[in-house]
Amino acid sequence: MLYRGSFVHCPQLGQVDILNDHLLAVNEAGFIKHFEPSDSINSRRYLDTHLASQELIALEPGNFLLPTFCDLHLHAPQFLYQGNGLHLPLMKWLDEYAFKAEEELDSNPALAKKVYSGLANRLIEHGTGAVMLFGTIREETNLILAEVFLNAGLRGFIGKLSMDISTRPTYVENSAEESLVAIASFIGKLKAMTSQLPVHRRLVEPVVTPRFVPTCSNELLHGLGKYAREQCLRIQSHLAEAHDQVDWVRRERGAEDVEVFEKNNLLTPRTVQAHCTFLDSPSLCKIHDQQTTIAHCPLSNAYFSAEPFRLREALNIGVSVGLGTDVAGGYSIDIMNAMRQAVVVSRMREGARTMGNISSRVSLAIDWKEALYLATRGGAIGLGLPDGSGMFQVGAPFDAQHIELFKIEPARGIGSFDVFELELDGHGLSEDMVEKWWCLGDSRNRLATWVQGVKLAAIPVQE
Repeated sequence: MLYRGSFVHCPQLGQVDILNDHLLAVNEAGFIKHFEPSDSINSRRYLDTHLASQELIALEPGNFLLPTFCDLHLHAPQFLYQGNGLHLPLMKWLDEYAFKAEEELDSNPALAKKVYSGLANRLIEHGTGAVMLFGTIREETNLILAEVFLNAGLRGFIGKLSMDISTRPTYVENSAEESLVAIASFIGKLKAMTSQLPVHRRLVEPVVTPRFVPTCSNELLHGLGKYAREQCLRIQSHLAEAHDQVDWVRRERGAEDVEVFEKNNLLTPRTVQAHCTFLDSPSLCKIHDQQTTIAHCPLSNAYFSAEPFRLREALNIGVSVGLGTDVAGGYSIDIMNAMRQAVVVSRMREGARTMGNISSRVSLAIDWKEALYLATRGGAIGLGLPDGSGMFQVGAPFDAQHIELFKIEPARGIGSFDVFELELDGHGLSEDMVEKWWCLGDSRNRLATWVQGVKLAAIPVQE
């Protein structure tokens, strides 16, 4: 497949490259095999050689391709009640909403398939191509989740919950030993599900998932860390999220969250820790030294944490950071909203610094370019996606979304994107246009989404 037109990506934090009139070619395995300006000698030769045998998609003015978004933290079963219960503090919200919904899906496979199919379709609609997911306790329900995402063509990192402590007596694993046997069984079955596929089509992978310290005994955390290290597995959890949760860990374990995870070998280069709002500078340095990634979830932090995440401080010392929606702790599944909220929170922190309420010699704000990096390239790095993911370059997988801003004939904007003057004059897409889309765009601007070169389509949702 050949694509010609404008491409937008963020090779590094704060940099947005707008590449007008480029030619991109994708091979049968879904990797980019050519990417250069359309008028280059190599592009002309490539067209002469391949145009007769490959379809060419030519993007019209007002259109561009962008890497797909990465969501580093989402609770799949909580999609069932997305947008409810946000008036409660975290630990009470878990009791009254989260555990109940997860247990309901564990007892009803048909409902689980319906919820997960709807979730997959929403992610495609909103341009998310890769997502790290918390599941439930029961193995079968998590395998349903994995099968749905495999059929949808999305990159899904599936975490069967490990928890041998719970405030809900009917929703808990009986012991650390039972939990460790269960996670090994789940991982074996999920790997078997994809083992017959070519490596580049194994888009769904398992993740070791201790829910968080209050639901895991020390024995379980130790066992999960050991197993993840032996099997070279990804890890995800929640770290220093909310005031009541942090106090519980200090009281019951006599340590900080980050110390508990580190002691049990659960801070690794393959780990994504969500939230981290109560981490101070030394703790952020520890995260950096362990090469662990943080999933920044600004919307859910506003509801459940008494502190905003120290995003600028983390970025300044080189911590790997991506964005998460944290559905249903966050009510929006759209990473575009997470980008905007990350900027808003950072600007409020900068306002507090300006007023003397935060001690810092440097600005604490981030801008839209940095947020776009976190949603694409930064998230891809945090998830450990194939080399070059989150950018357009030769050898990278073609994970992309097609954005349409306006039509020239007749001149009109798409969705919330209004057009008053078209100043193309042969210069193509401008930075102002991309910024305007970043602020105002929505799913009406998204015409298509591809993962590993395959154009995604909505999957049937069983009624």
